[in-house]
Amino acid sequence: MRTWFLCKVKYAKENEQGLLKNVSEQYLVDAVSFTEAEARIYDMLGSVIRGDFQVTNISKSNIVDVFYYEDIDVWHKCKITYLVTDADSGKEKKVTQFMLVTAHDVKEAHERIFESLNNMLVTFRVPEIAESPIVEIFPYEKEDEELLPPPGANLRPVSEVKAEQERRDQNRAELESARLQKESEAEDEDDLEVAQRSEEDEEDEF
Repeated sequence: MRTWFLCKVKYAKENEQGLLKNVSEQYLVDAVSFTEAEARIYDMLGSVIRGDFQVTNISKSNIVDVFYYEDIDVWHKCKITYLVTDADSGKEKKVTQFMLVTAHDVKEAHERIFESLNNMLVTFRVPEIAESPIVEIFPYEKEDEELLPPPGANLRPVSEVKAEQERRDQNRAELESARLQKESEAEDEDDLEVAQRSEEDEEDEF
């Protein structure tokens, strides 16, 4: 499941009269963390926005899915509701989710969100649809995913982990045994020294 971050960007944009005007725009970025979202938005907009720009805010979005239609770049935010049965109590509870779809108007957005969700196994409603201020969305593309480590790249077989743990335990046992032996030898030397002193004291008494 994707995690979307809403990024607000401020920069000087040239208007139709050729004058620069400060604007604030919103972008949606697919990322795994706030740090990556910031890095991706700077990377994506660096070649698009002419001049300097500033990312003024990054927040985790409540969007769960997006549906892009190539004929229009205007995004509409759709509120989706449906009922699910709680496995423990058996009672129904209402689930609310938010999704984005590109459309020319609210009516078309309504049609397209139903078309996009036609494979849902539950009956859902779309009580609210509104045009979104989001300018553009940056999902992960294939080349982006290739930069990520493959799933499980940082994992090792259980047998390898167990073998390493056994080696560590053996090393600890050997070190502990050597330490105890050294302490025992030191105690023997102390006992021998005490015994020798006792013998010397007895000889002095005679």
